[in-house]
Amino acid sequence: VPAGGVSLRPCSTRAALEGVNRPVIERIIRVDHAGEYGANRIYAGQMAVLGRSSVGPVIQQMWNQEKDHLKKFNELMVVYRVRPTVLLPFWNVAGFVLGAGSALLGKKGAMACTVAVEESISDHYNSQIRTLMEEDPEKYKELLQIIKQFRDEEREHHDIGLEHDAEAAPAYLVLKTAIQLGCKAAIFLSERI
Repeated sequence: VPAGGVSLRPCSTRAALEGVNRPVIERIIRVDHAGEYGANRIYAGQMAVLGRSSVGPVIQQMWNQEKDHLKKFNELMVVYRVRPTVLLPFWNVAGFVLGAGSALLGKKGAMACTVAVEESISDHYNSQIRTLMEEDPEKYKELLQIIKQFRDEEREHHDIGLEHDAEAAPAYLVLKTAIQLGCKAAIFLSERI
């Protein structure tokens, strides 16, 4: 069991499917899987460029958590019988290019990317938490627990980025805004196709 306390074991299929709002759950799991997949590719790109640098271990630590997140959403896709977005091949390339490209700007550029992406993801997770709480907090208890834990870990990554001089990256606000617009587009598309 990870430090946050959420077991990465699959939940009972029958219990998971009983009385759920299928469109809401499918949208949430599909987009979260896509987001964690993309985050893994971003960190892979950053590690390809900065893996041997002084910030390499920090990036690796965040990437390891993202790998756990992706593993859990892979399991939830099976449990809830949700198909992945058809855009995964695109997110594979786009994520790696974003990670490597930001890392080519140096440590500060990579951390600016981390701040932008993780802020977008944690805000998105907050929106999902509100949706599930409005639906039925008891029915979605396990999923809420998972999303809350992952949201908190994404916020930690955001804060790590700030601690490692993200805001000192060249054209930080422009870079952050552009990346966050891309994240919003990716979320919109991944929820739907």
